[in-house]
Amino acid sequence: MKKIYYIIAAALLSMTLSSCGEDWLNVQSHDKIYIDEYYNSEARIKEALVAAYDPLQWFDWGMGMYNPVPMIYEVMADDIYPGGSGVSDNRHYHLMFDYSVDSQNTPASVWTIGYSGVNRANCVHKYMPGVQGISEESKAEILAEATVLRNWYYTQMWKLWGNIPYYETNLDFPYACPQWKADEVYEAMAKSLEEAIDSKALPMKRTAELGRVTQAAAMMLYAEIVMYQNDKARMQKALDYMEEIITSGEYALVSSDDLANMWEPAGEWSSETILDINFFSQGAYRSWGSPLAAGGTVLPTLMGLNSMAGSAKYGNEGWGFFPLTTMAPKAFEEGDLRKAVTVYETASEPGMTFTARYQETGYHLAKYLPRLDGNAGQIADATLNYGTNIRLYRYAETLLNAAELIAVHGCSGKGSADTYLNEVRTRAGLGTVGANLETILQERHVELMGEGKRYWDLIRLGEAAKVLTPANDEGGFRTKAWSENKKYLPFPQSEMDATASTQYPLTQNNY
Repeated sequence: MKKIYYIIAAALLSMTLSSCGEDWLNVQSHDKIYIDEYYNSEARIKEALVAAYDPLQWFDWGMGMYNPVPMIYEVMADDIYPGGSGVSDNRHYHLMFDYSVDSQNTPASVWTIGYSGVNRANCVHKYMPGVQGISEESKAEILAEATVLRNWYYTQMWKLWGNIPYYETNLDFPYACPQWKADEVYEAMAKSLEEAIDSKALPMKRTAELGRVTQAAAMMLYAEIVMYQNDKARMQKALDYMEEIITSGEYALVSSDDLANMWEPAGEWSSETILDINFFSQGAYRSWGSPLAAGGTVLPTLMGLNSMAGSAKYGNEGWGFFPLTTMAPKAFEEGDLRKAVTVYETASEPGMTFTARYQETGYHLAKYLPRLDGNAGQIADATLNYGTNIRLYRYAETLLNAAELIAVHGCSGKGSADTYLNEVRTRAGLGTVGANLETILQERHVELMGEGKRYWDLIRLGEAAKVLTPANDEGGFRTKAWSENKKYLPFPQSEMDATASTQYPLTQNNY
């Protein structure tokens, strides 16, 4: 309640000063702390930093929409159907799947949540100069964290919409700024990430306060945007960062025996984890009336099988979104240990019953299905409070990034592309292969299936137009093929309307 009061008080003060602008209006309050004065200690600036992390948890259910990371990206690829009760159930999923998005049916909450995160990260930078008694080391670490968070939020919007407004200092009324070209947004993100990484203010890995940004997480985000941009000038730096993670000794693949456990609650924050969105069920109080409250995720409920009963592992209420396509299980080679970890086949449990939903295939993504005890200890709405972490970056992806940067993009590595690629394959119980575009794309496909990487991989490696076609959809649900003009979605109509009367109206993407 106090935080809300501070914000309101600051807003009222800001409106008073901006409308009059006289020095004598700078009244000193005797019984209230205004927000510009509040962030004056290390403990309080850490409160601002915590607030910048909060929007990470809002994507799956916030601002009136379900847009869970990673599924909003997966529905545009070839492994996952939108599902649900039909084509009108979360209509934007179905339109994204069929490359038919319009401004009224677009993942608008990603925009709102993304800019909320940007705003909060910018606040950390804004108020840091007023913090007293903080060491230079702590200041640098907190600022680096805020910079990485800001860039992560921007990356989600940049990938979906491309030509977005970009700013590093929060806007004043009427809260509009020039719309940048996608290449300009990328350049600004890359430079600020380089500064944060090269400051070496972040630890490579954390042993406490898990979920906070690390040097490795910053490097993974950097590699992600550089590779997606196909920026040849920065790829060597991206490889250097990947090999710095590899040679640090701080991360390692879990063993073949622990592969399945990595996706269970007990396996979270394993040696392979670089960054998760951290959710919890014990004491979780997120509810339908308070969707932004702390707690769990609704993703397992979204993708769980409807009215499921009789399973030894999965169950509870499910809404039947995001079933695997019939092609997804076929991507795995014979003997690949990852198939059982990734694909749940309904026929594998003869005594299990469920109610089939739209686009039911008999295959589901095991990684995020609701575990029978997955929301144990929650104290509000059970469907919203699964304690399942959303994996953003894993060490397996670090190795695959390094292999690709060497074998496909010609960078010079300390290790070999074959070694990096085959370390991942060996863990999966497979034989070795030579590293090239085909083998690396295949390995990324099966290793990272359902983790939000596939769609972006196909685009950046020039494979999207060949793979994302009606002919490659065995279910016959995809009627349109991906094309280059489908790379950026239409802006939400609400944002078009909001900026129409300002100095900087948005120009709609040609979709």
